[in-house]
Amino acid sequence: MNIDSIHSGIVLDHITAGRAMQIYRYLNLDELDCPVAIIKNVRSGKQGKKDIIKIDAAIDIDLDVLGYIDPGITVNIVRDDKVVGKEKLHLPEKLTNVITCKNPRCITSIEQEIDQVFKLADPARGVYKCAYCEAEKK
Repeated sequence: MNIDSIHSGIVLDHITAGRAMQIYRYLNLDELDCPVAIIKNVRSGKQGKKDIIKIDAAIDIDLDVLGYIDPGITVNIVRDDKVVGKEKLHLPEKLTNVITCKNPRCITSIEQEIDQVFKLADPARGVYKCAYCEAEKK
């Protein structure tokens, strides 16, 4: 298999095998007018298998959301055929308007204009708590 390198853009590497399509849909990559490559089930020494997404354009990506979806992702920024930046993602300490509180008594269920704010409560289990009612969400 031959996948061209990208000239300038972003490479999302070390995606947990099988999660590339979820990330593709979340980032609305189908709406881009540039080459996007999804490579699934690539052999990896560390993970066994991984997915990779190559985007041949400089776009803004919410790294906190990507870290929430898959905290093991590595984001590589490519400019003029060279990697100029690399960031290893992790679970963000705070998420705003990414997940919603399911507690029917929470203020966010009643007042729709209030931001949905969750704070990382247990990093080992990936558990977040609502900032208003402390309901848990994985």
